[in-house]
Amino acid sequence: MSDRPAPRPPEPTRRPDDPLRGILLTVAAIALFSIADAMSKQLAQTLPPLEVVWIRYSVFLPLALLALTRRGGFRLLRPRTPGLQVIRGLGVVGSALAMTAALRVLPMAEATAINFVSPAFITALSVLFLGEVVGWRRWTAIAVGLLGALIVVRPGSGVFQPAALLPLVTAAAWAVAVIATRRMAGGDPPETTLIWSAGVGLAVCSLLVPFVFVVPSWGELGLGVALGIVSAVPHALVVLAYRVAPASVLAPFAYVQLLTSAVVGAIAFGALPDGWTLVGGAVIAASGLYMAHRERVRAGAGR
Repeated sequence: MSDRPAPRPPEPTRRPDDPLRGILLTVAAIALFSIADAMSKQLAQTLPPLEVVWIRYSVFLPLALLALTRRGGFRLLRPRTPGLQVIRGLGVVGSALAMTAALRVLPMAEATAINFVSPAFITALSVLFLGEVVGWRRWTAIAVGLLGALIVVRPGSGVFQPAALLPLVTAAAWAVAVIATRRMAGGDPPETTLIWSAGVGLAVCSLLVPFVFVVPSWGELGLGVALGIVSAVPHALVVLAYRVAPASVLAPFAYVQLLTSAVVGAIAFGALPDGWTLVGGAVIAASGLYMAHRERVRAGAGR
């Protein structure tokens, strides 16, 4: 996703004790992610999406490094699983690039709704790479989620745009990041993962951006810096949220972004989601919430 609530961080060593605070932090993070999407959409109208993501990472990484010095010093830069950290970083930056390119063309609500089919990709990849067993209930939920995406995209209709496939690329890249996170199995603290994802993303964008670089105006540069800051804050809020509340409680609230994206898109660009987008988004959300419920049931059974 472009930047969305991060894949499940390693479980904290102490028992979560403040679910309400965790929920409030998560919702605040989601609202900021929607605002960041609006800023990315605005910048992408005049700058290449790759350059927009590069500017964001150029601001985000120094801020993350500054926060790192307050959390435990640069010893956290040494990961136990560097290969998986690189794979995760590639998934995150790929998701950000595809989402920024999608936002350049699509309304925010539509791009966000399609992107939320990521649990379907995550489930499929978990079978291939984690050896998880997926029952018929979750496969049915996956099929329902993909149906919801088809309702939003409406292939074969006169309103279909090839750009509508970009959020699917976003979801697939995000799924790669989530699977890499699960493979790490809590080996690295969240701060290490955050720094490595930011560093890999900046390295990839820095290698590619010279081929598309456009000299930004002062206004564009200022908006890009603001975007980097606004993108950094919700990542910190998500880390804090998962420290005080269990993932099973917080995961369903990710779908609040379907609402915040619609509201922010309407305010910033006057783009109201049409009926098909609302119906498809509701189907996708129902599918994802059911899969989250099944994960919760499986986790409980495994205790």
